[in-house]
Amino acid sequence: MPDKSSLTIVLAAGEGTRMRSRLPKVLHPVAGQSLLAHVVGAAPKGRGTSLAVVVGPDRQDVSDEARRVRADTEIFVQTDRLGTAHAVLAARAAIARGVDHILIAFGDTPLISASTLERMRKPLNDGAAVVVLGFRAVDPTGYGRLLLNGDRLIAIREEADASDAERRVNLCNAGVMALDGKTALKILDRIGNANKKSEYYLPDAVAIANELGLKAMAIETSEDEVRGINTKAQLAEAEQVMQTRLCQQALDAGVTIIAPETVFLAADTRFGNDVVIEPFVVIGPGVTIGDGAVIHSFSHIANASIGRNVSVGPYARLRPGTSLGDGVRIGNFVEVKAATLGAGAKANHLAYIGDSSVGENANIGAGTITCNYDGFNKHRTEIGAGAFIGTNSSLVAPVKIGAGAYIGSGSVITRNVPDDALALERSEQAMRPGWARRFREMKQSGKARTGVKSETGVKSGMGKKPAETNGKTKIKSAATPAKKANKSPSKKPAGKSASGKPARKRTK
Repeated sequence: MPDKSSLTIVLAAGEGTRMRSRLPKVLHPVAGQSLLAHVVGAAPKGRGTSLAVVVGPDRQDVSDEARRVRADTEIFVQTDRLGTAHAVLAARAAIARGVDHILIAFGDTPLISASTLERMRKPLNDGAAVVVLGFRAVDPTGYGRLLLNGDRLIAIREEADASDAERRVNLCNAGVMALDGKTALKILDRIGNANKKSEYYLPDAVAIANELGLKAMAIETSEDEVRGINTKAQLAEAEQVMQTRLCQQALDAGVTIIAPETVFLAADTRFGNDVVIEPFVVIGPGVTIGDGAVIHSFSHIANASIGRNVSVGPYARLRPGTSLGDGVRIGNFVEVKAATLGAGAKANHLAYIGDSSVGENANIGAGTITCNYDGFNKHRTEIGAGAFIGTNSSLVAPVKIGAGAYIGSGSVITRNVPDDALALERSEQAMRPGWARRFREMKQSGKARTGVKSETGVKSGMGKKPAETNGKTKIKSAATPAKKANKSPSKKPAGKSASGKPARKRTK
């Protein structure tokens, strides 16, 4: 309704003690966003709209979250928690400025939709002073009942005060309310606290409107949409409802989700055309997935941009700051963080790419690691287009690998590598012919001397007395080869002395 101004007041001052958490209730997440962020996001926005959030004392974190989502948020503090009407009047200054419509929502109802809040404004245009959102409860026990006379709402009756007939009514109060801006303060200022808790309750606005000869009305929505969160169990229920909603929206948009009940999406996930999501995929906030991409099973993605025709997983992790160009391949057990991979680049298995840029069509071999952290600071690795990083290589940042360069397998690269160069850093392979056979023979002879069964299964050395020399027992170490055995592999090659100098030939 662009021709009508509006003020949305979000009540977020509750302590949420039943959540049993040091985190404020409205900051708990559903689908990757705080409860408060969902509600603020549903409020009308654009020209002629304003937003006020009422917080408790010393809740800068809640204020910061509201302004993170919407920078023009005005914050008001409810110093004493004396009921919902009292909380609304904490934003009196915003109400007094004068607007056409006032919407009152709750920061712990993350499933409320923008379309429902917009529907609540229509009766105001038709002359209503108060509009209450209601729902048909499967079990209405504990809820206030909306009592209608035709299309007019005549009262909200709390269950403790309801007659038997009124308790059979299943149209219940969701708490969300809309007020005509011209009469809002007149109604709110008349709400008293003559009740057991001496608090000021917003539902009393309906009776006051009727007393003033003003019209009150109700509109309906689903029970799921107005779920309030007071416990961790209710938080989990809301998550389930939100995931069902998000998956259905994705399916309707053409995304193939093979097993929706196993997939978790964020509220802000964006999909291109012909995207396929396999079972057991978790997508956190800030993810965009391009046309034709396939996300294989057991992958976890957050704050990442995925290009067209990209393949991710299975068992891949894309951490914040990841950007994958078109046609990139990220395979099993590959982790990418704060890195950009150009079109056609591949890391097909068992690699870590962090704080890096990888050029187009580069190949990252299995076991490759960009060593980006020195214990104090993060450093970047740059890999040029078409470079080939061999298996089990460590790139110690900061380091640059040139375009078309080739890194030999098993290398530890600590210096920049020019374009089209080969870099190889590993010890020269040593060959000792026959060493393995001699080693086995030595071990087997040692076992025989200590009485262990030989390959023939016959015990040797059992029952014999140790050899005696000068009255002392002489025991030969099992690990010491006989004098006639071949030289130990640790000895110098033939032709050299122990010092490494050429040995003199002995004459007979």
